[in-house]
Amino acid sequence: MIVTPTPDVVLGVLEAADPATQRAATAKLDALKSPDAGFAATMDAEVSKAAATARAAADQSTAKAAASEPGSPGAPVQVIKASSPTDVYRKFEAFVLQVFVETMLPKQSEDLFGKGTAGTVWRSMMAEQLGNQLAQGKGIGIAKQLAAAHPAVRDDSGKAG
Repeated sequence: MIVTPTPDVVLGVLEAADPATQRAATAKLDALKSPDAGFAATMDAEVSKAAATARAAADQSTAKAAASEPGSPGAPVQVIKASSPTDVYRKFEAFVLQVFVETMLPKQSEDLFGKGTAGTVWRSMMAEQLGNQLAQGKGIGIAKQLAAAHPAVRDDSGKAG
């Protein structure tokens, strides 16, 4: 019985890399080594340095955003479109209709949808689109009943809740 050791994947990749890149990576790793500290301590120190750099960059971007005027063309603008509760209920109704339609579609329909996983995916996609289209009109009333049972409640901040 012959046992052949598997080559180290990391060393194989390193050997296949560009020699200049290999030397640069080795130099960076050597620069991180500290003879008096262990690996974990060295990595913790590097994480702290990276976090400090990220905080400094975030502080600079915050200061830059505060300095720009709201009306200026370069000012950052964030627009968030909140979904209305009726839209959420309509999406739920579409999902319920998708499940209904998918159970009604023929299981053995390789002629129409194809074989295997691809056929299953096509069936599911067709059921999803049919459910969405059925819910776009009046639907079957699930969204209307949910909206009536759970009226939109507004809190002090003006957000729907």
